[in-house]
Amino acid sequence: MKAYRPLTKKEIKSLEQNQCSASDWGLVLVSENFSTNNIHHVAFSGQIKLGEFNKIFTFPGGVQKKAGLSHATIHNCTIESDAYINQVKNHIANYHISSNAIIENVDSVTTESESCFGNGVLVSALNEAGGREISIYNELSAHTAYIMALYRHRPKAIEKLQQLIDQYKNNICSSIGHIGTGAKLINCRTIIDINIGPYATIEGVYRLHNGSINSSEYHPSYFGPGVIAEDFIAASGCHVSDSALLSKCFIGQGCELGKHYSAENSVFFANSQGFHGEACSIFAGPYTVTHHKSTLLIAGYFSFMNAGSGSNQSNHMYKLGPIHQGVLERGSKTTSDSYLLWPARIGAFSLVMGRHYRNPDTSLLPFSYLIENKDESILAPGVNLRSVGTIRDARKWPKRDKRKDKKLLDFINFSLLSPFTIQKMISGNKALRDLKHTSGATSDYYMFNNVKITKAALERGMKLYNIGIIKYLGNALIKKLEGITFVNTEHLRKSLAPTTSFGQDEWIDMAGLLVPKERVMTLLDDLENGLISDLDELNLRYEMMHTQYFDFAWNWCVNVFKEEFDLDLNAIEIDQLIPFIDNWKKSVIDLDQMLYADAKKEFTLKSQTGFGIDGSEETRHLDFEHVRGDFEKHPSVQDIHTHIREKSRLAEELKDRLILLKQRDKP
Repeated sequence: MKAYRPLTKKEIKSLEQNQCSASDWGLVLVSENFSTNNIHHVAFSGQIKLGEFNKIFTFPGGVQKKAGLSHATIHNCTIESDAYINQVKNHIANYHISSNAIIENVDSVTTESESCFGNGVLVSALNEAGGREISIYNELSAHTAYIMALYRHRPKAIEKLQQLIDQYKNNICSSIGHIGTGAKLINCRTIIDINIGPYATIEGVYRLHNGSINSSEYHPSYFGPGVIAEDFIAASGCHVSDSALLSKCFIGQGCELGKHYSAENSVFFANSQGFHGEACSIFAGPYTVTHHKSTLLIAGYFSFMNAGSGSNQSNHMYKLGPIHQGVLERGSKTTSDSYLLWPARIGAFSLVMGRHYRNPDTSLLPFSYLIENKDESILAPGVNLRSVGTIRDARKWPKRDKRKDKKLLDFINFSLLSPFTIQKMISGNKALRDLKHTSGATSDYYMFNNVKITKAALERGMKLYNIGIIKYLGNALIKKLEGITFVNTEHLRKSLAPTTSFGQDEWIDMAGLLVPKERVMTLLDDLENGLISDLDELNLRYEMMHTQYFDFAWNWCVNVFKEEFDLDLNAIEIDQLIPFIDNWKKSVIDLDQMLYADAKKEFTLKSQTGFGIDGSEETRHLDFEHVRGDFEKHPSVQDIHTHIREKSRLAEELKDRLILLKQRDKP
């Protein structure tokens, strides 16, 4: 605790000569080496504590200004050493201002009464009419929000979780706001009941009320010109600017909201982006992206999602209030002018094109195209597996992780193929086989959860799902046996043995965290029984589940090998493994060749329309080549070729080791 002393008579006289005043100089305390040199035209009232002001700041353009206080009214504040405060039109009241903070040309910065600074605000995500409220707080993760919004059927767990949040919130509530070390408030209007974290920049905002802008030295946050926000929490590294309008929102780490984006009763988690458009009661899981002025996201759950221009959903078909909601599972995309009538649920990594009024549920059929044709919803199962765009998306997400803070709130698994998606393919395959059986093999089309599937699309979907299943299992097998020199067949079997008893059954995507459902149920049981004492322990549980992903996933694979391919890895023979490895290699190459063919469409004559605008066909080709490059040299195409070579090498290398083991095992 820093020591403060009363002002001397000489210091009081000096301050008064500097045009300063105080309601009671006896309430002004200063640090031991305090100097009056850089304090002038300041009116003090209430309890005041002042540090020393010696630092010289360099502002944009190379302008240098010395730390200190000038032209301001300061009420009931602690101002640590080397802060710079100048041109406060109204007042700063009830704040602790840390060292190296800069406040210049602001109207007012005030904590009006006991405030929790946005912590504990209830956000009506997914359902505008309520019932799925998320209680936001400084360190809210996507996973905790997922539980709060979507596990309302476990009321005791929700109650216990709310108690932990209230316990956290009560430690935040104060009648004194805080402005962190190195924070900057420049050219701002009204700031009321706002906590501002270290190194944050608040520039040109219009009005902030009841919120926290968390920040860190490793990843500062930024709130920019024209922003109006109330009842909100912003995590470190977020960027909110350009007249964004926010009400009852959580903005996660690395998120960007701007260009007049409007959001209310919504939560945005890691690396989500919202520009131009509008959000109402949405749960935007990690990497939810919407860039277009005409796009509305409403009452939906999204993650790893890209919304095309004019994308829209509605929950208007109600009589008892706006109660309908929708789910677009991870990796889904909507094209321009797409529309979904809630309730609806779209399977993972699917593409939605056109307008859909019949409440489709395609969650069992991931990697699909949902297309409108003459007011009907047509589904092409699995075709997104062969889209080079899907592969590009999966590779770009880890590269676009903007989070730099040492403490990450969201644990994100970027896997395209995982137990979560492969279990869907297995179930989807069964559903398609059952459709074919019940409707008859001669049917031209099949109806599934309000969507139409043509005969050709059904057959193709089953083939693609089989390829996807074999590819994932083979990848896991190769990884499990990588670099092992087998002593004997028993050693091989032990190498394939699971290292955990968890993960065999259903998996869920808990807003970016891929986990066995049984682990989540155990977590909820522990919440209900009071075995989780605080929110830090809860976050530690998420981290443990995230780090154990590969152990859980392999146990799931072992079970699937036995159930779907009749391969018992506990008693596996070499002659059983080698055919599967050959099948895996073929599946990988077949799928890569489909990706290659899909990529080639981007270089067809049709794609060259609009190039070489003032020349001949030869000019068009040359213009296209100089802008887009040569097809075979394109990074994605080269990646496909490299992938085929590498996977083929891994397959042959493993087969060689197994054949050598078989030869050694001969009597």
